[in-house]
Amino acid sequence: MAEPIVRFGILGCADIARKLSRAITLAPNATLYAVASRSNEKATAFASANGFPPGSKIYGSYEALLDDPDVDAVYVPLPTSLHVHWAVLVAQKKKHLLLEKPVALNAAEFDKIIEACESNGVQLMDGTMWVHHPRTAKMAEFLSDECRFGRLQKVHTMFTFASDPDFLKNDIRVKPDLDALGSLGDAGWYCIRSILFTANFELPKTVIALRDPQLNEAGVILSCGASLYWEDGKVATFHCSFLGNLTMDITAIGTKGSLHVHDFVIPYQEKEASFFSVSEAGFNDLVTGWTKEPSKHIVTTELPQEALMVREFSRLVCDIKFKSLKPEKKWPTMSRKTQLIVDAVKTSIDKGFEPVHINEHASVSVLSGLDYLKKNLLGKST
Repeated sequence: MAEPIVRFGILGCADIARKLSRAITLAPNATLYAVASRSNEKATAFASANGFPPGSKIYGSYEALLDDPDVDAVYVPLPTSLHVHWAVLVAQKKKHLLLEKPVALNAAEFDKIIEACESNGVQLMDGTMWVHHPRTAKMAEFLSDECRFGRLQKVHTMFTFASDPDFLKNDIRVKPDLDALGSLGDAGWYCIRSILFTANFELPKTVIALRDPQLNEAGVILSCGASLYWEDGKVATFHCSFLGNLTMDITAIGTKGSLHVHDFVIPYQEKEASFFSVSEAGFNDLVTGWTKEPSKHIVTTELPQEALMVREFSRLVCDIKFKSLKPEKKWPTMSRKTQLIVDAVKTSIDKGFEPVHINEHASVSVLSGLDYLKKNLLGKST
């Protein structure tokens, strides 16, 4: 029997929507059905340039697309400042929601989106593509292997890319009224998600932003970093930037092994990705070399990671539509945890690099320097 097909509508013609249009075309259980822009002309040009099939619906307003009863799911690549308004409307129209990251300006906004999706029984997933690559599952196997990796101790991750002057002046990611989180919400989102991935999505207790972030004249973050601390002693750091050469690394260190990835956000090659691992490495007798060298693990895939994301999202939609199953909650849970850490880093920057405590069931709270010293260094309750 043929696999059910999810009909996608795309809300807006952002540049990232070109990539998702191709992904929807490649996914075996999805199809491009409609696109909306603020003008028919722009929507028509986008559909023509991005392989929409004949007969696809073209809408000159977002509302018109949401009113189409044949749209099953909506991809929202709009600026972050518009997410809460349009994502809630998508859910209220009973459309399943694939939402670009960062999912919101803060966790309180995202909670409104989650509530709308839950009350309307629709699936919610953010657009973090790399977690859907089969390489990620293979890395998870190694990280969870107590014999080869042991217990996680440290994680360092970074995602930087050098933006040209036009980007730094005109891109929505440097505009305070569109994407006020800047590189923290864009590149930093991937770093934070990778840290949570290595920590099996256990939230840290405390986050401290690194000093001297770089901001533009409007106060939008162009480059920043942070340290994350868990009660059991795990520590993670990350750096994200619009100003450095293209780098996308994860280094995870355990008590028995370590893992290294050099292209975790976007693999060097579309259908092949790799990572390095080593267990119980040491020096030779003269300390002139290693007793073990890291092994390279190559993972292939027939579909690129963005198409795998669409395929998984569409599978969940079909399970709800045709099997009366409930929406899968793990995806919005991952999104919310990522957003909580984004919030904590931003709060720490705004509060002069004070430690910030994360409360999974609420949001974040600032610890004074003395409170942090008592709690973490002196072992006293606050």
